[in-house]
Amino acid sequence: MNNAVNDGVWSGSWVAERLGVQLVGDDGLTEMLGLALRRNPKRAHLLVSNVLGKHVPQSPSVVYGAGFALGHRVRDLLGAEEAARAVVLGYAETATGLGHSVADGVGLAPYLHSTRRPVAGVAPAGGFEESHSHATSHLLLPEDPALLAGDGPLVLVDDEFSTGNTVLNTIRDLHSRYPRRRYVVVALVDMRSAADTGRLADFAGEIGARVDLVAAASGTVRLPEGVLEKGQELVTRYEAESAAGGGSSSAAPSGPVAQFPAPPDSGVAVTASEEATAASAQNLEADVHDHPPGARGTARPAPTGPHPDDNRTAPHLTRVELAWPRRLPDGGRHGFTPAHRTRLEAALPAMAARLAEALPADARSVLVLGFEELMYAPLRLARELEQVADAEVRFSTTTRSPVLAVDDPGYAIRTRLVFPAHDDPDDGPGERYAYNVAGAGFDAVIAVVDSTADTPELHAPEGLLAQLAAHTPRVLLAVVPSYVPEPPPRLAVSPGDTTTMLPEPLRGPAFSSYAPEEVGWLLQDLSDVTLEAPTEEREEAIQSGGAHYAESLPVEYQPSEQYQALFHTALEESAARLAQAVGAVTELVLAERSPRPVLVSLARAGTPVGVLMRRWAQFRHDLELPHYAVSIVRGRGIDANALRRLAQDHDPRDVVFVDGWTGKGAITRELAVALEEFEKSDGVTGFDPEIAVLADPGSCVRTYGTREDFLIPSACLNSTVSGLISRTVLRADLVGPNDYHGAKFYRELAGADVSVAFLDAVAARFPEVVDAVEATAKELLSGDRTPTWEGWAAVERISEEYGIHDVNLVKPGVGETTRVLLRRVPWKILARAGAGADLDHVRLLAEQRGVPVEEVAELPYTCVGLIHPKYTRGATGADGKAVNV
Repeated sequence: MNNAVNDGVWSGSWVAERLGVQLVGDDGLTEMLGLALRRNPKRAHLLVSNVLGKHVPQSPSVVYGAGFALGHRVRDLLGAEEAARAVVLGYAETATGLGHSVADGVGLAPYLHSTRRPVAGVAPAGGFEESHSHATSHLLLPEDPALLAGDGPLVLVDDEFSTGNTVLNTIRDLHSRYPRRRYVVVALVDMRSAADTGRLADFAGEIGARVDLVAAASGTVRLPEGVLEKGQELVTRYEAESAAGGGSSSAAPSGPVAQFPAPPDSGVAVTASEEATAASAQNLEADVHDHPPGARGTARPAPTGPHPDDNRTAPHLTRVELAWPRRLPDGGRHGFTPAHRTRLEAALPAMAARLAEALPADARSVLVLGFEELMYAPLRLARELEQVADAEVRFSTTTRSPVLAVDDPGYAIRTRLVFPAHDDPDDGPGERYAYNVAGAGFDAVIAVVDSTADTPELHAPEGLLAQLAAHTPRVLLAVVPSYVPEPPPRLAVSPGDTTTMLPEPLRGPAFSSYAPEEVGWLLQDLSDVTLEAPTEEREEAIQSGGAHYAESLPVEYQPSEQYQALFHTALEESAARLAQAVGAVTELVLAERSPRPVLVSLARAGTPVGVLMRRWAQFRHDLELPHYAVSIVRGRGIDANALRRLAQDHDPRDVVFVDGWTGKGAITRELAVALEEFEKSDGVTGFDPEIAVLADPGSCVRTYGTREDFLIPSACLNSTVSGLISRTVLRADLVGPNDYHGAKFYRELAGADVSVAFLDAVAARFPEVVDAVEATAKELLSGDRTPTWEGWAAVERISEEYGIHDVNLVKPGVGETTRVLLRRVPWKILARAGAGADLDHVRLLAEQRGVPVEEVAELPYTCVGLIHPKYTRGATGADGKAVNV
């Protein structure tokens, strides 16, 4: 039985009979809507939606499904290409959750909702008026003002269209600032008159833009003469009677209790303005299950329990710690991106599990109650709880809107709880309301508020929690951290400071064979300087302490035909595995590090990985991520001038350092120390030393695609797989205090360059690994990824066992071993017994250089390269007597 119909009575009949109001339109209109009376001098009646999740508790799957299905309609209307460029804007307070659900259904669209809560330090990017609303002024407070500046379609979502004035005001304001070619207007119900419909079409013609309409049902409200005055008189009379008799306006009704049964099984219409087609709420829900926004996962719930202060002041109250992801927005007030959506989807199962664990064991009917504009987060928690809890779950939210409550089956608002505002609103204190909660028989109510609203007023004797406690045996409180954008730190500019004069990044084709948008190199071009030295001379100078390895370059290895063929075979065989690891590490970065990461590769091994991560973000999330390459030198730290440039152009908190793989973790430690020193010297905070890597066989980091030690084909070659860029150089006579570290561009090796071919081969496998990436990312996000540093321990053990006594000469893993064979003087190669094709190229290089390969039964890596521990040009080769180069 639908909540719009109680015992065969439509929940709008009470108002219709007394005021002569008529609802005319689609067959399913009365299934979706009831009627009530509002305390509003501008409009007497209120259309009460049964699928919105505001005034009427409803199944969260139905609420979410209604918006998600409309989002699918928008995506089909726009087409995939235009939908990927769209931005969705929802209206506060009623449609914040609906708009967010529509954005989920559209797919890759970022979401923003208007707000009536000013936020200190955040400048409005626009605003408009909603003439008929109880609180009229809307603010637009995107964290990134560019969110509204694109030329893709703008999708505007409201719960209902009564006159179209709100939409006109919005488009008028935004089009003057950010003109675009197309708008799509979305609502659950389109109740405009024919004249209002024509007015919107005329306005679209005036501004020269196309305006489409997608609605779930359409019709009109027929209002007799004098309805406003008659409605106001009714409200005044019934509120006076309620106040005199302690009636149902603020407590449980004395008559029959309102019932909130299962979702409707027929009659919800989904229409465009040109055509109305009926679809049931079951179909809406099925659409979500057929096209889920993210695969479900499982996670062990964290222990929950009452907050000490809660139990002392309110024994009925249990505070549930959600473990909301760090820096994940609580909604769309400041923008919610596809990357945010990915993070939320990954975290929802564990948060819902915590809620389920905190519920009373015998609870059979549970309400998740959101808070005013905070609709989407509690809705998603409720929908996830609905999947795992034994109880029947319903969802609704509190509101600022005053509505008359009448305990009659033919009236949509049966009961009303009244309590003081508890979020220190800008317009001062006032009453707030929760409708159809009292008398509904809920065994537990989970109140979900943001941290701004977790105030003494919330916990006061007359506050919301106490009001709820009078009508349910158990109240749970879940607090979502209020997201407030923080301005990026600015560099202090003092006399003589040259940070603002740092040069722009180098880009291809002038520097490197990569396309200019793929990577910007924060390096200086030393291509005209002779830096190469014979491998043996370099090794002797390095080991004797006469020179640092970064002061010269090895002669670039020129692969034989046999070795090139081996590279291409390895790439063909490992491309899918690489693609999966790229996708997984990128998803972890988007979920945990930043929704708008700035990828900063550690040149040069990290650069191909950074480019691939950027391509994955573009492929999967339609994100254009900035990507740079910087120099880090063992024993000398990271390029401080590159950090200054990054801090000048970006928020350091968004920077994610990227490398190809970990060996023993030396660079991981080097970066942490260097960033700590940079913070002390420059006062710039926010850079995170946690490196994101494709492979972490050394268990040195938390952000990785895999911990397997497997062949990454880009490790097989030097510059010819890294954009024709050398390893980086740091030498005092070439790199001054205000210079970036240097590198060379080997243009002369263009004929052997496979840099772009490598990227294309891996990126071509992205479509086939989407499901595997999603599963891997969810597993990693829910698992324990604490670094064990077992690689470092293994290196120390090998160093002692083989009499080397210097961990810098032990290079673990396939990538590091390859580097030893290409650039250093190798002594021995340790290979795990039974290692297969991943070591074909290592065996070939070892054979060419006369280096023995020793199989070892117990080895945490696939292989380990040992640099000759006592190398001089007099003591040669693997046994100190012969050199074969």
